Amino acid sequence: MYAALEYFMKKFWHDFHHPGLLSLACEAVGGKPNKGVKLGAALVLLRGAIDVHDDIIDESITKDSIPTVYGRFGKDIALLVGDALFIKSLILLEEAIEPLPRKQKMEILNLIKNAFFEVGYAEACEVRYRKNFDLSPEEYFEVLRLKAAAAEISARLGAIIGGGKTEQINALADYGRILGTLMTIRDEFVDIFEPNELKNRAAKECLPLPILYAFKNEKIKDKILQIIQKDELKESDCFKIADLIFESDDVKKLKGNMKNLIREASAKIEFINNLKVKNVFKNLLKLSLKDL
Repeated sequence: MYAALEYFMKKFWHDFHHPGLLSLACEAVGGKPNKGVKLGAALVLLRGAIDVHDDIIDESITKDSIPTVYGRFGKDIALLVGDALFIKSLILLEEAIEPLPRKQKMEILNLIKNAFFEVGYAEACEVRYRKNFDLSPEEYFEVLRLKAAAAEISARLGAIIGGGKTEQINALADYGRILGTLMTIRDEFVDIFEPNELKNRAAKECLPLPILYAFKNEKIKDKILQIIQKDELKESDCFKIADLIFESDDVKKLKGNMKNLIREASAKIEFINNLKVKNVFKNLLKLSLKDL
């Protein structure tokens, strides 16, 4: 159990973006970025617990070519690791909000509850949609947008504890939702190049969003299905699929929509006076389209 926890935190789970977003949002409204360290840590562990349990549901052996806790230690230990992370996250959350006024405590707890119920609903939708090759890409896009609630709450909480005005808090929360959506879509593209991950998604999960968009073209759909349904996928198969996807007009439109979201998110952070922080926010948006 201890070995599995240590493996997850030191070798596998590298969630720096949620606490980083919280600190940046805090600084963007004039607060001290280290003010939300413990709150950010609570969010990291809470998101990690959900991820471990999600791997059990999806039977994900690897992610980004690295064995998951489920893949390395088995279902029972993975379940216990997720439980332990949940418990520790709640302890850290209580410690983080303890000095705050009661009204603000309740506000933060309600916001976190609603955000992670939204993430949970997205995970439930994925269970319902799994192995559905006729799934509408628009429906699955909405699932990814719901998952971005974790990024939205990170930015919102940072702005709140930084003492931001209501309009600033809402603007940064909107930015967080868009950034989270963009980064999740980016991950969908990345999964296409991972043979084991792509095979597992075809067999036990939902296909990556770009593939679902490419499926709107029946000829491309037939060619991709012939490759995906092989007993074993090789790296060369993934590159063939990628070539077919990037030929698709609908995937080109998806990338165009991502550019529109970047422009929308950029407009949300125009109020930030700290140019260093503003540039970090802008660079994060640009990263979502890098090499795509």
